Amino acid sequence: MISRPYEVIVIGSGATGGVAALTLAEAGIRVLVVEAGPQFSVPQVMGSEPINTFNRITGVISGEKRIQAQHPGYWKANPLLYANEKENSYTHPIDAPFIWTQGKQVGGRSLTWGGITLRLSQSDLKASREDGFGPEWPIEYSELDPHYSELERRLKVFGNKDGLEQLPDGNYIAPLPFTTSEECFEKAIKSSFNYPFIHSRGFGPHKPEVNGEWPISSSPGSTLKSALNTGNVEILSRHIAERLIMHPGQEVASGVVVVDTTDGSRKELDSSLIVICASTINTLRLLLNSEQKQQPNGFIDPSGFLGKRVMDHMSICRFFSFPSRESGLNKLNSQKDQVLSGAGSFFIPFGSKLEHTSNVNFLRGYGIWGGINRFDPPNWLKKIPDSTIGFLIAHGEVLASSKNKVSLSNKVDRWGIPIPHINCKWGKNEQEMSNHMKTTLEEIIQASGGKVMPLKSLVKMPLLEPLLNNAVALKE
Repeated sequence: MISRPYEVIVIGSGATGGVAALTLAEAGIRVLVVEAGPQFSVPQVMGSEPINTFNRITGVISGEKRIQAQHPGYWKANPLLYANEKENSYTHPIDAPFIWTQGKQVGGRSLTWGGITLRLSQSDLKASREDGFGPEWPIEYSELDPHYSELERRLKVFGNKDGLEQLPDGNYIAPLPFTTSEECFEKAIKSSFNYPFIHSRGFGPHKPEVNGEWPISSSPGSTLKSALNTGNVEILSRHIAERLIMHPGQEVASGVVVVDTTDGSRKELDSSLIVICASTINTLRLLLNSEQKQQPNGFIDPSGFLGKRVMDHMSICRFFSFPSRESGLNKLNSQKDQVLSGAGSFFIPFGSKLEHTSNVNFLRGYGIWGGINRFDPPNWLKKIPDSTIGFLIAHGEVLASSKNKVSLSNKVDRWGIPIPHINCKWGKNEQEMSNHMKTTLEEIIQASGGKVMPLKSLVKMPLLEPLLNNAVALKE
């Protein structure tokens, strides 16, 4: 129930919703945050082992989390924080599978993201000036810089100032140390290739005794928490934003229709300003369902571009076996203090500066995130003794294409709301970048003394192997 008057509605309570609510609340504006999912307690969010692992496996076997299980984060976080796919479905073409991770709870995906906070550079925003493809962003890096710095200061982001043009430095408190194995890996890569190799930038492991019960990388532990502390913010959870209500002129919204997921009832919430901070796809779903095509008095999109030119990061992952360099006290410290996190890892930030590599026949660029000895299972689950496990994930930019789009399916969810249809497929540029990524990852691992291997060859997991064999994210 809404207990206080409000002036602005913010839809979504994740990373962007938390910042929006805080910005408005600190300006003295009364805010209502609408969230589709429930409000969990800290113990519910964190879960515990081995229950989390059991629930992860159960989610895959039951089909409730099978698509999202292809995302590495699923095997780290509490699976409760990944939406039930049977209740939150979407469609896609048979030849264009799409992995969509959904967080339906207060805090959204800020409770499950990797916690990496890299800045966009001027060359990212104005890439078309160099390669001639598409429009440039209507914003300069200098306009973003003070906002980056303020959020980094507030959120206590770890990192090092590396002086790289393709990856601007930020307002960091300190870098987190590499594991001993990562230090050896760094020396090998710099010696063989002279690639840029830096401490990853972002949030460290969750330490309740220092930062409080909630992870500071989450909105409930940072921005949303601060927004609520102003007294100007209230959260309406378990309510799905179905569509916008438009003024008679159909150019300005005057409210939003929400569905109460506890009983299916609908209500209209009036507001002179609505800030949509849901995920990209859920934001498009809401806007598409608010168009005149769907609603008699819906808004009109004169450009015809709504939902088109969707851009998702493309990713290529490689796991590898690496000779164990951790022993004695170093091994104990690694297990205790150097678990995988946004800042507890490393980054190879090529960006568009790929001149040190060969056979670059594509536009834009990519970076590589990785870690070694950050998430090793118990020795009895390892297939290769006296080794540790490493991973590299290359993330690249997908070029905007009119063929890649989100539309509304003719199917509806349990509340009668049309579900998204996601048609997003790599083009020739992405295929060429993907090939380059694969070659680079394998060359790096080989030069370091590691051996590329599928995860099923590194860890014993008989119950999951048949399912993961068909995982799109783990295919070549």
